[in-house]
Amino acid sequence: MKQTIALVDDDRNILTSVSMTLEQEGYAVRTYTDGESALQGMTARPVDLAVLDIKMPRMDGMELLQRLRQRSLLPVIFLTSKDEEVDEVMGLRLGADDYITKPFSQRLLIERIRALLRRNESGRAEGAGASPAGVIVRGDLTLDETKHQCNWRGRDIQLTVTEFLLVKALATRPGMVKSRDQLIDAAYGDNIYVDDRTIDSHIKRVRKKFRAVDDAFNQIETLYGIGYRYKDA
Repeated sequence: MKQTIALVDDDRNILTSVSMTLEQEGYAVRTYTDGESALQGMTARPVDLAVLDIKMPRMDGMELLQRLRQRSLLPVIFLTSKDEEVDEVMGLRLGADDYITKPFSQRLLIERIRALLRRNESGRAEGAGASPAGVIVRGDLTLDETKHQCNWRGRDIQLTVTEFLLVKALATRPGMVKSRDQLIDAAYGDNIYVDDRTIDSHIKRVRKKFRAVDDAFNQIETLYGIGYRYKDA
């Protein structure tokens, strides 16, 4: 079956051109011109990935993302304008998996979509054949790759695809420093470019989620100018 992409943007020219390109690449596409109709549509008919503009009428992309995250870990890519740096960071903190700055290359968008869907599908495929080999235990942390589950001291932590891959990359080798470039490769693949700020925002989001269930959580350390590491147990 075709994978389905939701495009949400109040610019009809973008909706038309991008949807045509995605359909040529073999995807099914649903388009929405505002956040409210998009939320209703994606609730009634779930999609595989959503591309959201930030500035929209009736419900902006930020609120739409928050509403989606209440019920789903659907992969989400934000579209932002060059003057919306704060919005980019806020979007990542709210749980977006990636963002692209307007004006953007449609080929870049296709590559980002493919990478995110590939990672998401890989996690599902592993889940079909669960085995102990897919479980990582580091002290109070348990990561089950086969089920895409993260558990801290008996409490479930809901992580997006990107967040899960970052925690896995750090926890796999506790005590070892991972540079931002290494974390970008782990989360996005070595053929996708994102800047350091993206990783920093994801890490802040991950810490916030863990501290929501344990305010003493401090396992992910920042080494300024170098990168991050997971504390050796």
